[in-house]
Amino acid sequence: MSKVVTIYETGSPKVMKLEDIHIHEPGVGEVKIEHTAIGLNFIDVYYRSGLYPIDNFPITLGMEGAGIVKSIGDNVEGFSNGDRVAYPMDMGAYSEERTINANKLVKIPDAIDDDTAAAIMLKGLTAQYLLKRTFKVKSGDNILVYAAAGGVGLILSQWAKFLGANVIGCVGSEEKSEIAKSNGCDHVILYRNENIAERVRDITNGLGVDVAYDSVGAATLESSIDSLREFGMLVSYGNASGAIKGVNPAKLSAKGSLYFTRPTLATHISNKDLFDNGVTDLFDVVLNGYMKIKIGQMFSLKDIQQAHEDLEKRSTIGSTILKP
Repeated sequence: MSKVVTIYETGSPKVMKLEDIHIHEPGVGEVKIEHTAIGLNFIDVYYRSGLYPIDNFPITLGMEGAGIVKSIGDNVEGFSNGDRVAYPMDMGAYSEERTINANKLVKIPDAIDDDTAAAIMLKGLTAQYLLKRTFKVKSGDNILVYAAAGGVGLILSQWAKFLGANVIGCVGSEEKSEIAKSNGCDHVILYRNENIAERVRDITNGLGVDVAYDSVGAATLESSIDSLREFGMLVSYGNASGAIKGVNPAKLSAKGSLYFTRPTLATHISNKDLFDNGVTDLFDVVLNGYMKIKIGQMFSLKDIQQAHEDLEKRSTIGSTILKP
C-alpha cells in the first residue's frame, strides 16, 4: 500500500484526502517509481478548484515529481531499477509511489539533486518555452514578468537576464521585491502600491515592453495590455486570479497592433523532439550555473491542504516541494 492524496470532488483544499492505495505493477511501456520529491504548481489548484475540468473521479492531483525507478514493465528501454528520474505534466504526482509511462520520464543528471529536479521540470520547461518559443527573447528586449518571486517567475527572470533582457518584475511585497532583484530583475513593481502600466512606461522611457508574461490572469489583463509597446505580445500562461474572459480583439488593434497568446506546456512537450529539446536546454542552464533554483518551502504530503492554502494566499516564495 502507498500513501496517495485523492480527491472525489472539486472544491477547497479540504477536498484532498490522504489515503492508502495499492499501486499496480507496471504494464507494457510503464515503470513504477518511488517519489523522493514532488513539485507543487498552480495548475494543481486549477484542477482541484474546478477551474480546469476533471472528467472522472477519484483522481490524484500533482503534475511534477522526481524519484527512483523501482520496477519496469515490458518494452521499456533506457531505464533500469535504481535510476533517478523526473517528469512534468502527468497527473498523479501527489503519491509515495506511482506507475507512469516511461516516455514521460527523463534521467536526472548526477549534479542535480532530486528536490531541484522536482522544482524545475514543469516550472523550468515552462520558462523554456516562454523564452525560446512563444516569444524569442533576445538581448536588449524589455520584458514584464508577473509573480516574479514565484516558482516560474524566479526561473523566468534569471533565464531572461542571462539572455540579455531588461527584466521588470511584478511582486506583492517588499520581501519579494528584494528576492526578485537578486534573481534577475532589473526593476521591480509593487503591484499593490503602484500602477503597473505607468511604472512600465517610466522604466522604459515611454516605450513599453516587448512582451508581458502574465501568470495572474483576469486581474492583470488591462495592466498587461497597457504595458506593451507597439507590436508587443501578451503571453497569458496562468489564471491565479481567475480566468480571462471577453477579450475584445479590437482593443489589441487600438493599443498598437498587439499580439495575444495563451500557450500551454502540454503542447510544447507533446512529442519527443520538443520534450528532449526543452529538457536539454533547461538542464544546460542549471548545470552551468546560469540560474539558481530557490526552494522556498517544503511540506509533508500529509500537509497538502496547508500547502495549497499558502500557495493560493501567495505567501510562498520560489518553488514549493512536497515530501512523501
